[in-house]
Amino acid sequence: MSLPIDPETIDPEAIGEKQAVLEMDHEAAIEHVREVCEAVGFGIPAEFSPSELLNEKVDADRDPYYVLGACNPEIANEALEETMRIGGLFPCNMIVWEEEPGRQRVYHVSIMKIARLLGMAPDNDRWDEIVETTGDLTEEAFDRFDSVETTVTD
Repeated sequence: MSLPIDPETIDPEAIGEKQAVLEMDHEAAIEHVREVCEAVGFGIPAEFSPSELLNEKVDADRDPYYVLGACNPEIANEALEETMRIGGLFPCNMIVWEEEPGRQRVYHVSIMKIARLLGMAPDNDRWDEIVETTGDLTEEAFDRFDSVETTVTD
């Protein structure tokens, strides 16, 4: 199967990729990301630890890896008014994984930008506003993460 786009040529900015490194333990990083997301306007309606699940179910021996499903209900509602298909990508995830003890990577990609890139969302002014608003909130969140290294592309 060939992909319709070459992942190697996608500019991280086109998918709203953002990363930050937090110098703290894994549980503290999860709490920090949760608090920052809530402070900038994202709730966290879903969260889970794939590493715990996989370690338990298939003895994967994975390092700590956690998903916080961030959502701003007002923006989510607007997005659904434009395309019901966006729900297939809900929620906007903030991923926290342990690179090494005391060093956590926070990772995010924009589901709104990805939906447009994949043709799941309209190319119109209203979607531009949704992309801009979610991008601004995410930018603010990443600005608030205390990082020794931050890569921000929106």
